[in-house]
Amino acid sequence: MTPLAIGIGHPFRRDDGIGAAVAEALTVTDIDVLIHHGEGTDLMARWAGRDLVVAIDATASSAPTGTIRTWDAVAAPLPAGLLPKGSHLFGLAEAIELARLLGTLPAVLMVVGIEGADFSPGQGFSPEVAAALPQAIVVVERLLAIHPI
Repeated sequence: MTPLAIGIGHPFRRDDGIGAAVAEALTVTDIDVLIHHGEGTDLMARWAGRDLVVAIDATASSAPTGTIRTWDAVAAPLPAGLLPKGSHLFGLAEAIELARLLGTLPAVLMVVGIEGADFSPGQGFSPEVAAALPQAIVVVERLLAIHPI
């Protein structure tokens, strides 16, 4: 099945929209791109049957704003408290762990996180997140290239 890039987040919650912005800007061909609100059970349904998924989301940890990090979600759980909680209590991290328990994780599930600072209502990224956008696109495109299915 075609690889899937999922841009997670809400474009009207400032830095939370970075995942969607990265996904929308991908230039890789032969992939499916999904902009998603982040509700976990729907994420699981969307990646069902996929061999390669790259999920892009804003993170909220102690890292400097704009930091880009990647995790192999098949190899290990995401760090606790990494993803900001929105209106969904069952989000990406919880979906990954439930899919792990059910044996339904994709063969490759990479998570790309861009550290945000401002998750308040409104549009526009903090300067550091906006500056990280081009590099985040490169990171996702490289992950898709090195994990051909």
